[in-house]
Amino acid sequence: MRNTFLLVILLTFLSSCKNLVPYTDAMKKKYGWTEDQIKRIQFYVSHDIVLHREAVKGSTDIVRGTIKNIRGSKVEEIIIPSGTKGVVTEIPNEKKLLVSFELSDDRYLSFGVNPNASDKYMLLASDWKNEMGKVHYAGNEYYTEPDSKYASLLVDLRKIENMEVKQRVAKGRKIR
Repeated sequence: MRNTFLLVILLTFLSSCKNLVPYTDAMKKKYGWTEDQIKRIQFYVSHDIVLHREAVKGSTDIVRGTIKNIRGSKVEEIIIPSGTKGVVTEIPNEKKLLVSFELSDDRYLSFGVNPNASDKYMLLASDWKNEMGKVHYAGNEYYTEPDSKYASLLVDLRKIENMEVKQRVAKGRKIR
């Protein structure tokens, strides 16, 4: 009896787990999502994204980040940990999404289809140099840490499939 109880608890736990998979152009086409539907999908970031910029004297606009001293310079750093939830705020074109991981819509990062990464939506930068990307965030220019280039968008496939398929089980009917 105890083993049955533990099995039920384990199955309940496993069924509530997320099934995060990369968001791809093929997935978007397969489900035929409209712009409004894409904006209702909960996205997650696959890898840590670390943004930094030199802090300007008198600048007090710190966005979920910290000020650090690096090699004598004051640097503002913003960290978006892997698994952070995000929402699409805008779709500039069919291959690009603006995703916000904060409450303000003007604090977003661009993700786009990368044909070299199985058409996953990867972090975009206006320029990549020495594996560091130049991005615009909250009206400021930031540079990414090298590992941030691997950041892509993920979706919970279990929720996606539930979102698309409305399912019910018929209970049957007796003769009266």
